[in-house]
Amino acid sequence: MDKAVKGFTLIELVVVITILGILAAFAFPRFAALETEARVATVEGLAGSVRSAMVLAHSLELVGAAVTMEGNAITMVNGYPDSTTIDDTLVDFTGFTYADDTPAVGTARFSKDGAVTPATCSVEYTESAGGGAPATLLVSTGGC
Repeated sequence: MDKAVKGFTLIELVVVITILGILAAFAFPRFAALETEARVATVEGLAGSVRSAMVLAHSLELVGAAVTMEGNAITMVNGYPDSTTIDDTLVDFTGFTYADDTPAVGTARFSKDGAVTPATCSVEYTESAGGGAPATLLVSTGGC
């Protein structure tokens, strides 16, 4: 009585494993780069939030209202939030480290936690210099 042989031969298994290895070698670099892209997107997202908060506080200042955001009184300089209270305008900036007067007086920096170089993966806020000039944002993504 003939029994049917079931299963794969060793050659078939080796060929399948080799093909999977080649596919993985091409796919891995694409997924490895996603971590950096995610950090860059997070930094740009926070920059948008800071920009929106800055403009909202400026709008409140223009209509003569006391500027209170998220339950915090915001100190204004030339119509825009100062560097020591810009963090109080945001609901949440989890994943970032905040430091005011960094790197200079009148600036604040939100550095991305876990970045290769946090100082160059950050959002830097600079107070208004006056004369109608708005506060500025510098978005750095080189060290993400």
